[in-house]
Amino acid sequence: MNVDLLLANWPLLAGMVLAGAGGGLLSGLLGVGGGIVVVPVLFSVFTYLDVSPEIIMHLTVGTSFAAMIPTSLFSSLGHFRKGAVDFAILKAWAPWAFLGCVLGVVIAGRSKSEILIYVFVAGALAVSAYMFFSGARPTEKDRMPGRLGAGGLAGLIGTVSALMGIGGGTFFVPLFTALGTRVHRAVGTSAALGVIVSTPGFIGYVAAGWQLEALPQLSFGFVNVLGAAILMPVSAIFAPLGAALAHRLSPRVLKVCFALFLLATSARMLATTL
Repeated sequence: MNVDLLLANWPLLAGMVLAGAGGGLLSGLLGVGGGIVVVPVLFSVFTYLDVSPEIIMHLTVGTSFAAMIPTSLFSSLGHFRKGAVDFAILKAWAPWAFLGCVLGVVIAGRSKSEILIYVFVAGALAVSAYMFFSGARPTEKDRMPGRLGAGGLAGLIGTVSALMGIGGGTFFVPLFTALGTRVHRAVGTSAALGVIVSTPGFIGYVAAGWQLEALPQLSFGFVNVLGAAILMPVSAIFAPLGAALAHRLSPRVLKVCFALFLLATSARMLATTL
């Protein structure tokens, strides 16, 4: 990926900018985690640039995690200023989400790229179903599990998130609302957990691919510096805007459009394995 190649493919770089903006905005607005938008766009970019099929999903996931750190951080700060981060939940769930992410990175390092694609597609389809059919008013009765249940759920979400390249809000938000947390606090707390998940994910994917020789230029392990450099500032700028809009807008129409986007991109990713 030399300078001439980057200039020749400026539409793809523009696509990364749009992905960063969309990822940051959705991270704050819906609490689904920007990675669920960034991953399929990055996958398309790396496919166009002829990245080896053996590492393309690892590189996509690792680069997504690099972008998710500032996205989750700025989104959680935006919600914190509005008093929408539940520190009791954060304290109980964060250590297990962290450990789950570490486990997921270890599994990813031993898995083929196709396996990661299948995991992402399955997760994206689950998210699409949630976006389409959610709408019932969640209970506000506190039904949070005990320490063992919280640890198991947080660990599972951390593991799956590490395989998908997302911050975990995709799963934390609907789970917290189902357990009785008000939606704004669920979104804010999930954003904070995204920092806990994306940080070890980023470090782990750098380490997992550090000694490989087949990586594209401007890559450190399974993290492409160019993609991360574009996504990081853009997503960080738009995350607080999404957090602010979350307290003003009803996102139903956006949820449906987002679900359709996931269905289309998941089908395209799955087609590459056939």
